[in-house]
Order: sequence, then C-alpha cells, then structure tokens
Amino acid sequence: MRRMMMRAMLGAACLGLGVGAEAAEKLKVLIIEGQNNHSWETTTPILKEALEKSGRFEASVARTPPAKAPASAWDSFRPEFKAFDVVLTNYNGEPWPAPVREALEGYVAGGGGLVVMHAANNAFPEWPAYNEMIGLGWRDAAFGDRVTVDDSGNVVRTPRGDGPGSGHGPRHAYTVDVRNAEHPITKGLPSKWTHAVDELYHGQRGPARNMEVLATAFSDEAQGGTGTNEPLLWTVAFGEGRVAVNVMGHAWGDDVGPIEAPDFRALIVRAAEWAATGAVTVPVPDDFPTVAK
Repeated sequence: MRRMMMRAMLGAACLGLGVGAEAAEKLKVLIIEGQNNHSWETTTPILKEALEKSGRFEASVARTPPAKAPASAWDSFRPEFKAFDVVLTNYNGEPWPAPVREALEGYVAGGGGLVVMHAANNAFPEWPAYNEMIGLGWRDAAFGDRVTVDDSGNVVRTPRGDGPGSGHGPRHAYTVDVRNAEHPITKGLPSKWTHAVDELYHGQRGPARNMEVLATAFSDEAQGGTGTNEPLLWTVAFGEGRVAVNVMGHAWGDDVGPIEAPDFRALIVRAAEWAATGAVTVPVPDDFPTVAK
C-alpha cells in the first residue's frame, strides 16, 4: 500500500512538472490470460505492446491452465498479485481456485488496481466479490440492476427483472460520448469520437455500487440495440482499490481491429495507469479519433 501511495505521489509530481511518462518510474502490470470466448492468443500481445510502448509500464503475463484441464493443473496457478501495481484481466473461462479468488479480492481491497477488458466482464457470475469489483457484467436480466444514461446525462438505474439482459447487435462503428470529462482517464479526450467496428454491449447487469460511468454509446434499435445510452467505460471503487472496466475490444481470430484501434489502446493504457496510481500522465495520442464531419 505504501509503495502504491509513493508511486501515486511520483505520478502526480511528474504531471505537475510537465514530465513525460517516459521519465516516471515504470509501473508493473500483470495480464491474465489462458481461457476466453475471444481470441486471447492474439489480443494479449497487442495489449502488452500497447502498455509497454507507452513507456509507463513493464508488462508480465500469467496464463491459466486450458479449459477442462485436470484440477491438479491449477495448483501451480498462483499469481503474485501484490508484486504488481495493476492487474489487467483478459480472461473469461472456468472459475479460479479459491486461493486465487481470495488473493485478488485482498489485493484490490487493499489498494491494488484492476482493469477489466471486454469479455472479461462476462466471467465469474458465481463470484460475489468479482461482481462487486466490476459493477456490471454480462448477466441475465434477473441477475442485478441495469445502468444507462439518459440524453440529459443523468444515470438511470433499472431494477433487476425489468428490461433486457446482456447482449449486443451486429458489429458496427459507433459514436462514443464522454460523460465525465474531468476524470483522469477521460480528461483531454474529445467529447465524442467514432469507435471502430466493434460490439456494443447493452443490458449489462450487476450490483453497480460505487460506480462512475465515464463514457457511453447510443445503442441504436436499428442495430439490434436498446434505444438508449449504454455504458462502455466505467470505474468502481472496491475497498481501497480502483477498478476500470472497458467493454469495447471484441476480437475473433485474425479480426483484431477494435483492439488495435487507437482509442482502445489509449484507453487501456490510461485506465491501467489510473487504476495503479489514481492519476494519468500518459498523453492523449495524436491519432486518437474524433467524429467525422
């Protein structure tokens, strides 16, 4: 905890002095992979490259056993979460052993950072603390509350059982709207931008406590959507820790366009730095998209 506080102070000092990310001490990020209904084999290297190219991170990877591996194969999967400043999960698969679940809970509650990307918010519906950490997940309508944002920018909370459960229409390009321009992750970004052809999640469900919506997209009924503004990027406070969830970034086979999109890469880097330190020193890249005029 003390180390994380010192790094947060260092990040803030560098920001105040106008020092670039490359001059700050590198943060240690652990990427979890190994099972997913998406192409983790191709997306993890892209995530690792984006984080390290920013100059702010030293990235490591922990791989779970494959699906249907014998129980004994999990005995050696014991990531040392506390050795890292932030954990990025690219995992959606079988439940982790109880010691690993307890270790992640304690790590985040004690001040660690967690970043959840795309289908990783589909994982672990049976794990109460994970549902608390991610706020909203890919769950059915009876699982928990739904959160949307109306056209005036007000957060609308729909109780469990009302409205749709989780889903998405066909992949398409869509406009992302920033809902909190002063949060470190979104500060300095365009107020709107066009995201690459991607899935647009809707009807996410969960406890949604201590949650702040940072960006949304309109889920058009003509595209199989819900006709309202759905959260795409949000944060959750869990104990002393910080969690950032970004449900953009679908990838299947060689189709990794959404992961390689400049906005997605920038948001992953900025979310990871914020989750680790509470601040963001990495600048908005020059190729960050805007809305075509």
